[in-house]
Amino acid sequence: MIVKTLADILNTAAHVKGDAFESRRLLLAADGLGYSLHDTICRHGSEQRLEYKNHIEANYCISGEGEVENVITGEVHPLAPGTLYVLDRHDPHIIRATRSDLRFLCIFTPALSGHETHDKDGSYAAPD
Repeated sequence: MIVKTLADILNTAAHVKGDAFESRRLLLAADGLGYSLHDTICRHGSEQRLEYKNHIEANYCISGEGEVENVITGEVHPLAPGTLYVLDRHDPHIIRATRSDLRFLCIFTPALSGHETHDKDGSYAAPD
């Protein structure tokens, strides 16, 4: 059984911060589950273009308001608590925190190691 709290993650290597986001990586590849689980905040006013070419990501909004745009289709979907979006086709997308910080529970498969950084396309490298 694995038991962790958010407090266990804060201010550790699993707590990654950038200008536009903060990712608290609760479960990682080292936990051996095949997926990783993140508590992520997108900062109010931020806009991030991302494209996870090597991972599938599911995002469940638990607080805040914003939008996600599918770069290929141009479709824009509002985000608010209770909204789920899944990048099931490695969709290039833009996440905008338009009215407040956005907070998500995010699942990545395959699992992230926790040491990834976004490349120029907003992607993470394929796992080793």
